[in-house]
Amino acid sequence: MILYHDIKLLINVSCRFNGLDFLKRFTGKTIMFVGDSLSLNQWLSLTCLLHNAVPTANYTRIRGDPLSIFTIPDYNISIKLLRNVYLVDVVGEKIGRILKLDSILGGKAWKDADTLIFNTWHWWNRRGVGQPWDYIQEGTKLYKDINRVVAFEKALITWAKWIDENIDPTKTKVFFQGISPSHYNGIEWDKPSVKNCLIEKQPVNGTIYPGGPPPALSVLKNVLKTIWKPVYLLDVTTLSQLRKDGHPSIYGLGGRTGMDCSHWCLAGVPDTWNQLLYNALLY
Repeated sequence: MILYHDIKLLINVSCRFNGLDFLKRFTGKTIMFVGDSLSLNQWLSLTCLLHNAVPTANYTRIRGDPLSIFTIPDYNISIKLLRNVYLVDVVGEKIGRILKLDSILGGKAWKDADTLIFNTWHWWNRRGVGQPWDYIQEGTKLYKDINRVVAFEKALITWAKWIDENIDPTKTKVFFQGISPSHYNGIEWDKPSVKNCLIEKQPVNGTIYPGGPPPALSVLKNVLKTIWKPVYLLDVTTLSQLRKDGHPSIYGLGGRTGMDCSHWCLAGVPDTWNQLLYNALLY
């Protein structure tokens, strides 16, 4: 069995992101992010970094739902983002929208990429009007709801089987973006009176996050260990947890009527994620 590679800041930190080198190495290639709005954060960061490397080069940028595409024709490189918040399928049927934990027909769209960067977790605890399904299905069993961490694990197992059955490592390199944290509870960084990230202007001191890792991270790592094909984990959780100051807060999703402590400012934390990705692609 080939265990996943855990990519952290410890790898070759002297090799800073070099957009021109990236473009030359991946001329003629397609890189695809598959996931939710945290994938969008990293996709936007990477496209900005590459454009900054060759600011006078022509480029195209098409934002769509579910597919967005950024290309730089001079290098014949395509950076794609495919919105798929659960990785497994959500299917509309007569009784309603069904989240199918053991179905991944959407994977047909992933097969032609040279590099795949997956992500899911952000939507697994959605409830009420923000929940885009009515039932959960596994095999022939239909549930109104189940434990969301358990559902997340079952979906990841389905995704892991898809990787083993469909990926040729000589043609496609596979990454998992990792678990991106939110900052809505100051207890996690030893400020019990703080309810969100609005007033945070400095990172957490040190290298240990007081709140500890989210439960989804251990689930993810355990599932990655079952995959026979090489998969690289961009372990962004702790470094992102320390950046309680890195969210858009009232300047993000929802504006001043909302409070966005889930997504990240650009430039900012996702640039570090792409630093890890760049080093991992050189690895």
